[in-house]
Amino acid sequence: MTHDPNRVLRRLPIVVGVLAGSLLMLNRFLTPQITDSQARSDALGVILSALLILTGLLWQQVQARSPDAVQLIGEEGFELASDLPETVKAELAWASRLLLTNTVTRSIVVWYQGKVLLRRGILGASKEVTPGAILQRVLEKQKPVYLVALKLYPGKIEFDYLPENTQGVICQPIGSKGVLILGANAPRSYTQQDENWVAGIADKLDVTLQAGETGTVVEN
Repeated sequence: MTHDPNRVLRRLPIVVGVLAGSLLMLNRFLTPQITDSQARSDALGVILSALLILTGLLWQQVQARSPDAVQLIGEEGFELASDLPETVKAELAWASRLLLTNTVTRSIVVWYQGKVLLRRGILGASKEVTPGAILQRVLEKQKPVYLVALKLYPGKIEFDYLPENTQGVICQPIGSKGVLILGANAPRSYTQQDENWVAGIADKLDVTLQAGETGTVVEN
């Protein structure tokens, strides 16, 4: 499990403040006679040290911490359905690469018309997708579902095609015939901007997949 990458930055004012205060105190003890100017400088130094410590304490409370991430269990791979048109394969490869490199997504499954078209990233144990209650709801309502912390949901058992320790899941409808399923390695890690981007990619995939069914060439 990884730790907050900003923890050093948040603690820096406290460390500097304590160090500066300690040095001022040591200097005061080692100086046999204190002049008025030195006394004023020491007082100013104490105030600045206290402000640094206070700033550090406030940062500990105010700054958002990155959610803890885990190493997903499984092997990394890239699988595409062999009978897809080359244009569709290229589109799926492009979309999945964008999601893996620009979001917290670590595992991707594209399920369309009852068939798994793509698996990429850290692969789950099962190669097949059997839609459970959550995926059925996504297909019926045509609205995405974001499970911010998968372990809290009893229905997580249906996601056996994702790594078993997947932390968060987005199920984004691809038109009315499929679902783009994303697995993250950290809970509560997708932003609203990420969700909007995922929706846009799913819409693009829907156009490409429908065109692939009819044999129409779609330009990116």
